[in-house]
Amino acid sequence: MKRTDLVLTPRGLRAFGKLLPCTIGKGGLSGHKKEGDGATPYGTHRLVGMLYRPDRMTRPAEWALPIRPGDLWSDDPKHEDYNLMVRAPYPYSHERLRRADPLYDLVILTDWNWPFAVKGRGSAIFIHQWRRKGFPTEGCIALRRDHLRWLAPRIRHASRLIIA
Repeated sequence: MKRTDLVLTPRGLRAFGKLLPCTIGKGGLSGHKKEGDGATPYGTHRLVGMLYRPDRMTRPAEWALPIRPGDLWSDDPKHEDYNLMVRAPYPYSHERLRRADPLYDLVILTDWNWPFAVKGRGSAIFIHQWRRKGFPTEGCIALRRDHLRWLAPRIRHASRLIIA
């Protein structure tokens, strides 16, 4: 384990010397993640990107990319763009990244089932803002907005998310 790692513990997400309360998927933790199961997958996951809403916040890190109108994430295991960012119009199953609520104002991308997605293994495990304390996600890890904003500029190329 490195100093730059984020480690999920029963008490929260340990990151850069702080313990941040978080929520996980409604399906709990899983070693056999499948599309739609709501589970958060065990493993060591690289942090491979960061997206943010420039209309709602300043750039949280130098390497963060803006979420534009029409940005989507494909969650259709039958399509070749499965588990990739795509653009509208997109007629296959997807998740809108530019949401009306603030959940995806800042998104940290993991390498779960990426860049070469195995169909049906599950798409997009993000670190994003929670709805409220204790409210589960669809498999992602969610934090309070202020904790997510604190975390974002500290992430480095070598940072990993460890879920054991």
